[in-house]
Amino acid sequence: MPGRMSVGLSEIYAFMDRAVAEQLGPDHFVTAQMTPLDTATGRFQWANAGHPAPPLIRQRRVVRRLHGPTTLPVGFGGHEPLVSELDVDRGDRIMCFTDGLVEEHLADGAEFGEEQLIRWVDRVEGTAQRVPAVARSLSHALQLARGGVTTDDATLPLIEWLGPGRAGRGLSRAYPTRWPMMGTQPNTRSWS
Repeated sequence: MPGRMSVGLSEIYAFMDRAVAEQLGPDHFVTAQMTPLDTATGRFQWANAGHPAPPLIRQRRVVRRLHGPTTLPVGFGGHEPLVSELDVDRGDRIMCFTDGLVEEHLADGAEFGEEQLIRWVDRVEGTAQRVPAVARSLSHALQLARGGVTTDDATLPLIEWLGPGRAGRGLSRAYPTRWPMMGTQPNTRSWS
């Protein structure tokens, strides 16, 4: 599109890294998953700065995790992130999520975990709902499965590519769901 500025993920990471370090100081950091989707072509890119690998959902099931190189969370002065890429198919969904979603411990002391998250995603996705309804249903199901306990932030943006639209412009939907951080403190350098 004429007049549109193109900024790469490496530049975005560097800008965010400086901003967090300068504005919050050396004892704070922010995890991030930077994920542009070219809605005309279905080219999905991601750069990971401290988040779990997002699952790729195809035909209503998690088919794989989008593992890729990671860099330090924003604010630590990490190296330039390596950008991963994937061409998604029409109807594919990608669910990014924060570690607070899976690291919560259940009443029996066991960690909720990524495998249980994937089972819940497959169960809810199987209902063939639209993105906002899936995100809400998944959010409610996960809160219930975890006994309503949330001691860390738990965010799960769900992105769907609808395929190329008219005049070469693509269509996508994204729906963020964020649970409140109850009783948590800001991230500090004690992160390991």
